[in-house]
Amino acid sequence: MSAVVDPSGKGPSVAGIRLRGPFFLAPVAGYSDGAFRSVCFERGAALCYTEMVSSEALTRGHPKTRLLLERAPNETEYAVQLFGSRPDVLGRAAGMAAAWNPLILDLNCGCPVPKIVRTGAGSALMKNPVLIGEAVRAMRDASGLPVTVKIRLGWDEASINYDEVADVAVEAGAAALTLHARTRAQGYSGKADWAAIAALAARLSVPVFGSGDVFKAVDAVRMLRETGCSGAMIARGAMGNPFVFERANALLEGLPEPETGYAEVAAAARRHLELSIGFFGEKTACVEFRKQFCAYTKGLKGGAPLRARAVHCSTAAEFGAVLDELAIATD
Repeated sequence: MSAVVDPSGKGPSVAGIRLRGPFFLAPVAGYSDGAFRSVCFERGAALCYTEMVSSEALTRGHPKTRLLLERAPNETEYAVQLFGSRPDVLGRAAGMAAAWNPLILDLNCGCPVPKIVRTGAGSALMKNPVLIGEAVRAMRDASGLPVTVKIRLGWDEASINYDEVADVAVEAGAAALTLHARTRAQGYSGKADWAAIAALAARLSVPVFGSGDVFKAVDAVRMLRETGCSGAMIARGAMGNPFVFERANALLEGLPEPETGYAEVAAAARRHLELSIGFFGEKTACVEFRKQFCAYTKGLKGGAPLRARAVHCSTAAEFGAVLDELAIATD
């Protein structure tokens, strides 16, 4: 089975919107902010999702929540993911989020984190398909934008219901579905069931995107080819590795996978930090960038001593010195 991609090299169509490719940056809490999304977009991501945004916090005017929605100038393909458990609040939040002009709004029905699940949001919604349908309608009607839904296989192995949830969502007007092919009980452990992605992609009338176990470019291309899904969501595989998108695009076109040297890693990290400072100010950006730097240098020879220094960096100048050393390091 081959991937559903446009022969011109463009990606799938969602509610008439033709995306530029089939590889997307997934919403990742604490990582997929405007700065990182911008870097990923420059490196070939076709669509970048915000971190999941609380519908309750957004409708209450929480300033930090609004900051999650800020986008970089180059983010022409941008999606907002909302979470919540009340369709009326999700509808109001969707109407507010529309002011940022996203291409797509996404409903999170997959987050397994206990503090989210306890509120009835995230993967807890998998227990109530009817509520998911109501939320999709409310978000679509309030925003006038295409609404997509990210789901899991089910709550646990005894309650696999992704087919039912997908049908309810599509009937309510969902323009696409993303299936993270694990149960809530699995969290991020075990192996994702790509066969379930293939079954859903073959059956639904709307695009299906796959999620789970996409750590490298070859995984993303293999997901498309093995499941027939229209797009691959890359989450953990993109952390510190925005290059995964250009690599996957090259492989899909039958080209060699581009190599990335230390100088290029340092340049991307420096660009990321500069953008972060623009969004958050130097003090906050440098504290937040410590974990980002660790992700950029994970697995690199000689990276450990640089990470040991980076976790104490508090200014752009201090990070700049560390990045200068990274740039001249040898593979």
